[in-house]
Amino acid sequence: MAAVKAPAVLRRLRERGARVQVIATRAALAFITELSLATAADGEVATDATWFEPRPDAQHLTLARADAVAIVGASADLLARAAQGRADDLAAATLLGVEGPVLWVPAMNERMWRHPAVQANVERLRGWGHAFLGPEVGAFGTRGEGTGLGRMAEPEDIAAAVLEQLSRGESRSREVEESGRQIETSTSGPLDPSTPPDLRGLRVVVSAGPTREYLDPVRFISNPSSGKMGFAVAEEARDRGAEVVLVTGPVSLPNPPGVQVVRIETALELRDAVVEAARDAELVVMTAAVADYRAAERSEEKQAKVAGDVTIHLTPNPDILAELGGQKGNRVLVGFAMETHAGVERAALKAQRKNADFILLNYPTREGTAFGGDDNEVTLVRPDGTSEEWPRLSKREVARRLLDEAVRVRGTR
Repeated sequence: MAAVKAPAVLRRLRERGARVQVIATRAALAFITELSLATAADGEVATDATWFEPRPDAQHLTLARADAVAIVGASADLLARAAQGRADDLAAATLLGVEGPVLWVPAMNERMWRHPAVQANVERLRGWGHAFLGPEVGAFGTRGEGTGLGRMAEPEDIAAAVLEQLSRGESRSREVEESGRQIETSTSGPLDPSTPPDLRGLRVVVSAGPTREYLDPVRFISNPSSGKMGFAVAEEARDRGAEVVLVTGPVSLPNPPGVQVVRIETALELRDAVVEAARDAELVVMTAAVADYRAAERSEEKQAKVAGDVTIHLTPNPDILAELGGQKGNRVLVGFAMETHAGVERAALKAQRKNADFILLNYPTREGTAFGGDDNEVTLVRPDGTSEEWPRLSKREVARRLLDEAVRVRGTR
């Protein structure tokens, strides 16, 4: 099924303006035709047969000049051969010459994916700066295997991740050009050499987005949170070397490459997922806009419209930040608050009550920082009442400063 989805990935990339070139392995051509790939790519397909045809160039080196490379439906075998630096087919040989970003999109059985040998190869490739998207939980095509972790990501998410890798590669190229010096890529650091690997080896849990509290099967209480702030924190932590788990409510953002994503809907689901993920985490950042209340009794059937007023009985949702604070241990715990007045005082009291190391205070009524925007304006508030007001910044820059403060706090433990 992963091979069958490959043409859809090619079409999605071309729809977004990318020019694509395809390498098809011998195994891939056992599942899908060369004609299907050539049609979707609007170009010829490179294979082991074309590699050995008389030609003026070394095909694997020509292909390696791509701005980014994605291995769609990556198998355990190709992961192993790439990690060993082998060049026994066109795909593996091309990877040895690539200087731009590399994105792996695995597809295999869960038992194979979790095998220590496969995971060792994945970690080695990540150490070289390669990114990973998925795998995801889903049904396997093999009879009797049911569902599990190993399903390939969807074409839309793959295309979005490839374009993200392209933008990061372009940013890195500009840095090299503007500085006039050669930047060497560390074998164990983040893809962006300007990002400090100060979270390497740490587990970071981030919550993001809204929750939905259903009144009946079609109606729910929610809020307009886009999840962008939490996704920015997850991506920044990933680039600084952390193992990242992102627990997100319903948002339209694609899964960030190299981040384990858990998608939930309700506050109760968010609570269970975050508490479980945080058991062995060194840092937890709660950016999610969690609904304070849910229906005391959720109807299993759509309720008919009635004349006049309707009374809805609500019950409080669990206070996830307080629960995490009650069992914090040595981990750093960060919360977000949204206030329209007396913000710093309330945020400081919130940090005290919930045993958070600091709170980032949002201002939803300020121009340019409302829900869904790409920028944010926050004040960092500590439990002792001291605070730092940050100017309006991109959410990625806010994430960077947040993690700088978290590293400082951790260093004082």
